[in-house]
Amino acid sequence: MAAEGDWCLIESDPSVFTELIRGFGVKGLQVEELYSLDDELLAALRTVGPANTVLDSFPRLPVHGLIFLFRWHKEEKTAGTVVTDDRAQNMFFAKQVITNACATQALLSVLLNTAHKDVDLGQSLTEFKANTATFDPAMKGLSLSNMEFIRSVHNSFSRQTLVEFDPAMKQKDEEPFHFVAYLPIDGRIYELDGLKDGPIDLGKVVNDDWLQDLRPVIQTRMQAFMGSEIRFNLMAITSSRTQYISARMEELGAVEGSLADGPEKDQLFEELQECSLSLEEEDRKMARHKAECARHKHNYVPLIMQMLKLLAQKGELVPMVEESKERRKRKAEEQKSA
Repeated sequence: MAAEGDWCLIESDPSVFTELIRGFGVKGLQVEELYSLDDELLAALRTVGPANTVLDSFPRLPVHGLIFLFRWHKEEKTAGTVVTDDRAQNMFFAKQVITNACATQALLSVLLNTAHKDVDLGQSLTEFKANTATFDPAMKGLSLSNMEFIRSVHNSFSRQTLVEFDPAMKQKDEEPFHFVAYLPIDGRIYELDGLKDGPIDLGKVVNDDWLQDLRPVIQTRMQAFMGSEIRFNLMAITSSRTQYISARMEELGAVEGSLADGPEKDQLFEELQECSLSLEEEDRKMARHKAECARHKHNYVPLIMQMLKLLAQKGELVPMVEESKERRKRKAEEQKSA
């Protein structure tokens, strides 16, 4: 089994997870951050184009799964029931055998259980899924953790640090953050957490949008720790907006020649313009994702060391350190008083 230190920590950021998906060779997906699960935000997440259209109503953007980051607690109770029948073998569920691999493992739990026309897993993940189909969860976990391709993509997002801490110095009562996945499979909602004994069945999909059925589960989980923990993060894995907008523009272009001049053709041009603007915004967003990921991967250590040397040469480093200590001291006193 690979050593725990072979896998880096991954930041819970939609740009990082979107680039992870691309790094694995998967096409047709992107990741969006969710700040809440209220109806208005969920509607906005699934809305791709304008409400008034020349053709049939614009299709809703599929949401294939959620990734939830939270501080792991030993005593936390499971919301559903552990699946022990044949369903567990018919889905990809891997036991987590490497601590820092939980981000990639949660992402792969969604990717490898998604069967949708929008999604192309690519050669590497398609072969991995086929080769591990008959493995039990423990063997799937070992296979995942020792697959060099997956590990190298994961570790490409490692952050450079100035100081390396000894794991032995870690406080015994410090509980780590953990990623889990939620997704619908065959009309039921499951939580896939590699630290559990198996997939967790959360019940049937009742509403048109499975996220509405999942909402009380997420809310209950957050509320259980509101007194001691407020750091949560929720991300949605959706189909590519660019893909949907581009397909819509092709459909509109195909009917443009059949329309006579008039209100309907004016509406078509207006819809095309809105789609074009949306497409430009998506392109800008993807460019920002790439830029943010480049900053994640860049090694700033030489620059920081050079700046510290220059400050020391000018005699400014020690006063800045002392000033920082004083600010921290004042802040601690203010918090204590509060």
